[in-house]
Amino acid sequence: MAIDRLFKDEATEEKGERARMASFIGAMAIADLVKTTLGPKGMDKILQSTGRGHSVTVTNDGATILKSLHIDNPAAKVLVDISKVQDDEVGDGTTSVVVLAGELLREAEKLVNAKIHPMTIIAGFRMASECARNVLEQKVVDNKQDAEKFRSDLMNIARTTLSSKILSQDKEHFAKLAVDAVMRLKGSTNLEAIQIIKKPGGSLKDSFLDEGFILDKKIGVGQPKRIENAKILVANTAMDTDKVKIYGARVRVDSMAKVADLEAAEKEKMREKVQKIISHGINCFVNRQLIYNFPEELFADAGILAIEHADFDGIERLGLVTGGEIASTFDNPESVKLGHCKLIEEIMIGEDKLIHFSGVAMGQACTIVLRGASPHVLDEAERSLHDALCVLSQTVNDSRVLLGGGWPEMVMAKAVDELAKKTPGKRSHAIEAFTRALLAIPTTIADNAGLDSAELIAQLRAEHHKDESNAGIDVITGSVGDMSELGISESFKVKQAVLLSATEAAEMILRVDEIITCAPRRREGM
Repeated sequence: MAIDRLFKDEATEEKGERARMASFIGAMAIADLVKTTLGPKGMDKILQSTGRGHSVTVTNDGATILKSLHIDNPAAKVLVDISKVQDDEVGDGTTSVVVLAGELLREAEKLVNAKIHPMTIIAGFRMASECARNVLEQKVVDNKQDAEKFRSDLMNIARTTLSSKILSQDKEHFAKLAVDAVMRLKGSTNLEAIQIIKKPGGSLKDSFLDEGFILDKKIGVGQPKRIENAKILVANTAMDTDKVKIYGARVRVDSMAKVADLEAAEKEKMREKVQKIISHGINCFVNRQLIYNFPEELFADAGILAIEHADFDGIERLGLVTGGEIASTFDNPESVKLGHCKLIEEIMIGEDKLIHFSGVAMGQACTIVLRGASPHVLDEAERSLHDALCVLSQTVNDSRVLLGGGWPEMVMAKAVDELAKKTPGKRSHAIEAFTRALLAIPTTIADNAGLDSAELIAQLRAEHHKDESNAGIDVITGSVGDMSELGISESFKVKQAVLLSATEAAEMILRVDEIITCAPRRREGM
């Protein structure tokens, strides 16, 4: 009896077969969950939180869906993590990663049931993914030298990325926005310089790209509405100390006159601070905190535009873009870096007034203003656009491009299949299984579009057995089409990340033979 009691009460362990079953099933369930969002005809999911306000998210982005799920199954968590990493690393392909890993496990399960050791399967998967990656590297197209061609590659990639998202109707418009924004970055992958502002109203078509920087604030009363050759001081400091606050301040005085003196002294301190700020020779002061009406008045008298309560992201980005640093003390004006821009003016977008900084020091900066029918549409549009921007900025650095639409998977599958035929021993079964898992992606794309996937994949395979074929699934006509004519492209970097992450995740889950769940901590005094 003593041997059974290794763990505390309520701790559970699953061993061997059962543990493996549990992890396989969990991972496959997750893969099936996001499977339907894959491809140009993929559907969206509504996620409703149970918290306060029951906020609703409508999304097609694999990582967003999985991030919002609360999952118990440990293997499923691994898949959620790889999709998160894929999202951070390259921005797109979050669904593909999960679907591929899920399929690899589905195939692995069959092999395990056929009494093939997990380590053998892993060795096979390793060989297969290596082979698949090499064949992709041979097939890439690189148009970095030819600016015209490279731009059209980028446009194609943007269109392909956006076609599976909510923006697919206006993908021309948005692809152009995204490419213009990324081209301005001149090769840096710092997406901070591209600011996305969401304003409900209008339709998605009314979205536009604006060079410069837009701050979502109104200009205060009695202040200049337009400043040319602005020198900007970006600050994070309290400008609300000129009154004795009633709450939280204990002041003992003999008479009311003393209170008045105190107030006068505080006001004097404030005036000095404002003088110090003005002595920087600026004509625009942006502060993260409140500015009370007294200092505001002083600024207005000096002809300085004072903006209060600019939110933190706004401030950081404004500092970055105008080349200024955020200051919080003003004693030595020479050590503070001021921001510069050519023109500050107030603009209207829809109903709202915003402040527009144009001709900023950092030439890469720009702002994309999204318009749309409702906040949900805008949120989803922002996610989709962010995916496109990530992929494009990665492609500008690593300019290798592949065709899309299931073409890379077919190419990899063909190469991996040939490897399986050459490999002796049990590993060949695993390599063959890898081929089947790769085919799952084009199959899913076809299934989601309501096409006969078995028929299409068979046709694709036949096409790819001829040398140098560009065949892929053309979802619009529902047949096999030429991907280079249709202009469906993907970034090599994204595909490579999908392949490697999925294989590693599947490998990790395969290695599991025991799941131990720890007993919950007891509350004291139970």
